[in-house]
Amino acid sequence: MSEVRLSAESRSEFGKGFARRIRAAGKIPAVLYGHGTDPRHLTLQSREFSHAIKGGANTILTLALPDGDELALAKSVVRHPLRDYFEHVDLIIVRRGERVTVDIPVVLVGEAAPGSTVLTDANTLSIEVEALHIPQNLEVSIDGLEIGSQVLASGVTLPDGAILISDPETLVVAISIVEEADSGEEAEEAAPAEETPEEA
Repeated sequence: MSEVRLSAESRSEFGKGFARRIRAAGKIPAVLYGHGTDPRHLTLQSREFSHAIKGGANTILTLALPDGDELALAKSVVRHPLRDYFEHVDLIIVRRGERVTVDIPVVLVGEAAPGSTVLTDANTLSIEVEALHIPQNLEVSIDGLEIGSQVLASGVTLPDGAILISDPETLVVAISIVEEADSGEEAEEAAPAEETPEEA
């Protein structure tokens, strides 16, 4: 996981009116906390932040603050449900060598056996990993898996040094048979309508 550097400014104003003003100026209200420090209220450049997290929500951010750099991880990112802009960001301080618990997206690779359908049950898995070595995703190979096969969290390959936090028995993906349409319904749909006898 690479580090992304972005500028951050301290702020002393709060409230909805202030938040609206800074959003109109292309900025996002944010709070930085962790490691026993008092919460710091910041503003981030919206465009910079959007570009930074394109690599995933678990991107390590190097915040360029007036009093020096700080490594951080986006703990909570709130978007407006309709207008799709950032409303607020919670950031947590991380240190080099520190281990963190994060939810990592699961990505399926390969193709299961012909005539099967792939049912994804878990889209993310929670792992503990060194802060500067967070993977972008966890690849799960389904290549050639036969109908009836399952992949549990315990069977997913993790990066070196990572520990699975999710329940090992969590079902990640199952290979099932392709469901066919009910033949009775098909027959009913295909049958011609009854002809009404002609009146005498």
